[in-house]
Amino acid sequence: MISHGLVAENRRARFDYEISDTLEAGLVLTGTEVKSLRLGKAQIAESYASPEKGELWLINAHIPEYLEANRFNHAERRPRKLLVSKKQLARLDAEVSRAGNTIVPLKIYFNDQGRAKVLIGLGKGKKNYDKRETARNRDWNRDKSRIMKEGGRG
Repeated sequence: MISHGLVAENRRARFDYEISDTLEAGLVLTGTEVKSLRLGKAQIAESYASPEKGELWLINAHIPEYLEANRFNHAERRPRKLLVSKKQLARLDAEVSRAGNTIVPLKIYFNDQGRAKVLIGLGKGKKNYDKRETARNRDWNRDKSRIMKEGGRG
């Protein structure tokens, strides 16, 4: 059981998007959603954030039902409100209205006060050749560290 710390991470986001800016946002949840998050079962791989009607919403994040909740359970993929200041929302809205920018959730975690937070990033979609370059750099860094660990013998 996770009392605080990382709950879900979107590792694919940094591969698919060029993240230019990050921001911590609060998350409006029901009681069963919080209990389910504390079990560490959330998935945010296919989710995104969208500014609509003066509010920021987390769309398509999957928080599974809390099994002990009976009929008072939540919908697993319901839109969840994100808490940001009006100034931050205006800036995010302006960036999204530009071509190719998306608000991508990077992590869901519990902070030191035990509150659920989402780290969101402003991303621009990468082209396929950019993704290949990222993979090439990652593989080279892995090989380089292995060679250095072996002491250059080889």
